[in-house]
Amino acid sequence: MNAFEIIGGKPLKGEIIPQGAKNEALQIIAAVLLTKEKMTISNVPDIADVNKLIELVGDLGVIVERISKDTYTFEARDINLDFFRSDTFKSKGGSLRGSIMIVGPLLARFGKAAIPKPGGDKIGRRRLDTHFLGFEKLGARFDYDQKTNFFNVDASDLKGAYILLDEASVTGTANVVMAAVLAKGKTTLYNAACEPYLQQLCKMLNRMGAKITGIGSNLLHIEGVTELGGTEHRMLPDMIEIGSFIGLAAMTESEITIKDVHFQELGMIPDVFRKLGIQFELRGDDIYIPSQKHYEVDTFIDGSIMTLSDAPWPGFTPDLLSIMLVVATQAKGNVLIHQKMFESRLFFVDKLIDMGAQIILCDPHRATVIGLDKKVKLRGIQMTSPDIRAGVSLLIAALSAQGESVIHNIEQIERGYQDIDIRLRALGADIRRITAVSPSH
Repeated sequence: MNAFEIIGGKPLKGEIIPQGAKNEALQIIAAVLLTKEKMTISNVPDIADVNKLIELVGDLGVIVERISKDTYTFEARDINLDFFRSDTFKSKGGSLRGSIMIVGPLLARFGKAAIPKPGGDKIGRRRLDTHFLGFEKLGARFDYDQKTNFFNVDASDLKGAYILLDEASVTGTANVVMAAVLAKGKTTLYNAACEPYLQQLCKMLNRMGAKITGIGSNLLHIEGVTELGGTEHRMLPDMIEIGSFIGLAAMTESEITIKDVHFQELGMIPDVFRKLGIQFELRGDDIYIPSQKHYEVDTFIDGSIMTLSDAPWPGFTPDLLSIMLVVATQAKGNVLIHQKMFESRLFFVDKLIDMGAQIILCDPHRATVIGLDKKVKLRGIQMTSPDIRAGVSLLIAALSAQGESVIHNIEQIERGYQDIDIRLRALGADIRRITAVSPSH
């Protein structure tokens, strides 16, 4: 198995360009199925989750052409609907969370689909209930075949409806929007997610001929149309990468410029880093982070301990809370990290404690971090990456730590971060890919 070997404690310097947004890419690539005309998509990140979805739409019959490292054309002229019932789709669709995103477009355009029963442990029931409940409100009917473990879906007469989503799920909202754009009549979608990535999807659909209003709010109005045409689309830079690089610069006392960040689309991410005392400045559309020996956590006006928590957009994204936790370990001051939206995302803190961090894990959702003010450096250890975001958090910790660290299971990191070792080496990081036996624990 591949692992990263890192010699930490070295300041980095230089410029880095964030990749295209992973979460946007999964929605946009699914949306190419809504039209038979050619779609050109650029700033596509070259990462495992996105590449698997591109392969999956190719298996469905979409003509896919890669015209440069980050640009593809897609032409969904002839789709093989029988592919849904194949063992190939069952295995590929089951291994990729993003595969659920193709359902809405295919129901809208072809009126039917078949979906393997999703693994409840992998995704969690409620996460997909939002998708299915929305499809049902539009008139889709689900028939579960116990022999094959497939849901057969009939959506031959989708009609607009009033839909109150049971949660502001980004993927759930995107899927229902893609189904509704070709449904007959008007759909009102309330409690819709309003992340920049979803706004990007809606704007692209409108360029294709859809009629969506309320973009950027949690109340969308969709007038169904009979067909959509092709267009060109460019992904936003990945805000999670941008946040990761701000945290990396602070932890390693590095001077880094993050290029072309689309600052207006970052929401409160910059403000939350400022709450930890991290300085940076906006130069054009680049974020410049100077080398900082110390950063001090704000307190609330009444003097109580700073709490950082996640919330649906425009609240703080849950994907960056792991990064904030790591960065807080070397701040001056104390922070309560409250991960409200997902359980078990904080269970990587045992690795940070092994590295010398002062953290109290209160429960599956909360951790108190006692900042070391860089007076005690973290120390390098052997560790395993449990998921994408925790993996990058541990990578940042290792780059700031004294001595050698080895991170196993780096496939998890590479699901979300393109060429991360190459790009970090360009900044001066001592990181190399090795083959290592993963520790049993």
